[in-house]
Amino acid sequence: MQNFVGVGVFRGRVIAPIRHMPPALAEPPAGEKLESSTPPETAAATIKAAGTSVKVTFLERAARAEGAGKEVLEATALMATDPMLIKAAIKLVNAGTSPERAVWEAGETVAQMLRNLGGMMAERSHDVLDVRSRIVAVLRGVPAPEIPDAAEPFILVAEDLAPADTATLDPTKVIALVTAGGGPQSHTAIIARSLGLPAVVAAAGITALTDGELVFVDGAAGVVRTEPGAAERSAVSVWEEQSSLLTTFDGTGQLADGTLLPLLANVGGAKDAQEAAMANAQGVGLLRTEFCFLGNSTEPSHEDQVAAYQGVFEAFPGKKVVVRTLDAGADKPLPFLTDSTEPNPALGVRGYRTDLTTPGVLARQLAAIAAAAAATEAQVWVMAPMISTASEAADFAALCTAAGLRVPGVMVEVPSAALTARHILDQVEFASLGTNDLTQYAMAADRQLGPLATLNDPWQPAVLALVQATVEGAIAQAKHSASLETSLPKPVGVCGEAAADPTLAVVLAGLGVSTLSMTPRALPAVAAVLRTVTLAQAQVLAQQAVGAPSAAAARELVRAGLPALADLGL
Repeated sequence: MQNFVGVGVFRGRVIAPIRHMPPALAEPPAGEKLESSTPPETAAATIKAAGTSVKVTFLERAARAEGAGKEVLEATALMATDPMLIKAAIKLVNAGTSPERAVWEAGETVAQMLRNLGGMMAERSHDVLDVRSRIVAVLRGVPAPEIPDAAEPFILVAEDLAPADTATLDPTKVIALVTAGGGPQSHTAIIARSLGLPAVVAAAGITALTDGELVFVDGAAGVVRTEPGAAERSAVSVWEEQSSLLTTFDGTGQLADGTLLPLLANVGGAKDAQEAAMANAQGVGLLRTEFCFLGNSTEPSHEDQVAAYQGVFEAFPGKKVVVRTLDAGADKPLPFLTDSTEPNPALGVRGYRTDLTTPGVLARQLAAIAAAAAATEAQVWVMAPMISTASEAADFAALCTAAGLRVPGVMVEVPSAALTARHILDQVEFASLGTNDLTQYAMAADRQLGPLATLNDPWQPAVLALVQATVEGAIAQAKHSASLETSLPKPVGVCGEAAADPTLAVVLAGLGVSTLSMTPRALPAVAAVLRTVTLAQAQVLAQQAVGAPSAAAARELVRAGLPALADLGL
């Protein structure tokens, strides 16, 4: 028996044969020249046409995908016709290089530039290389490598998976994902959660296994074992028996003592919102508005935006819907809004900061949100991503007031926002912790990189301390507000992936957060675990986690204090 330990990114236990992703497309020969009978301008046209073909394919897949998968595909589609890639390839063709080799070399140049930038941009280099291969495949007239098919369900094993592979896979065939690379916030991890697939990333050495080999995967523990025996089969049986308890949510998030903790959903469009409502989510804690913008070369019209937002609001009449304004930049570039030549986009003009360089887009978006809100019965709150200072929060609140939106808030993703939450909440009505970005910025660890997965873990005590600081800032702001004794702390929620971890949800409850927002698939498990602890017990476990010396120790301490996890197969 071989034992592989990686990072578990979604719960579930299965035993099945593995299937490897097919080998990558073969590299065009070095020095391959343009055929003498082909004019350079003709070759350039074929490159542009191939890029457009790949873009169309990505967008077609995006139309069939949902939520996070849809966003990832729409963002990657833009790369297929990216001017930097296409112009670099055409320049090589004009110098006598074949179209296939020109695209290959141009793709490597762009990918290396992204690697040099580091941060979130470094992981996008994998997407560029995937796009490159698909363009070369079109030029050759051959299909790009795709997820294998099989008569029986299987576990997909790969070095890493591209967005186009994971976003539209069939979860009735692929019943678990295991990759040697990637991190807990990589595209593979995010899409696995959205599909509800057991998944383990950063499992070094896993690709050495033989195709068809039977393995056991525990997506919660991050463990993969070959030659599964009685113990592994028993673990799967326990999971299958208990998982039925984790399939439905009754619509009331609460602790064992009756303390209410609303459980909301993260959504990326009207279809997501309808599914979240059917899953009994108590509202929307994060509406990602990028679905309106990604894939467009120009800013969407007021009418298009109103219609898109209204479709979400209508799914939750009388309930809270928290809208995040456009989070463009870094790994979500937009040609009409962001600068692709920034030396470090992860720390550059992204999120709220785009209003500094391209004023007007945010105001127009807020006007559209306000118009959609006025036409529905939803309780619409609005928050800005990448807020770093109280003055930025004040400026955003003023924009919301001008648009007629009465509940402005901020995303706490930057450590400075957590540490100055007391002053930021003087300016706005609520805060929502985006733990994905907060973790990578606190730990200086790109959330997409497998080698940094242990650093990029929301269980890191430093990250939990920032969550605690944000809640304490809200309490301090209430005490120093004009109304003093009668003033309650302003809400501080969590809408990052950390909220979808049932064990970590207990810690967040103990730290005093007021709502948790997650993929709808996570609602039942989070609700089930929260109902096994009182607020006092959650507070004790939270302080143990914050005071732990490491993320692993924090997780172990809390799991030891939650015997219900074993009963639930978590």
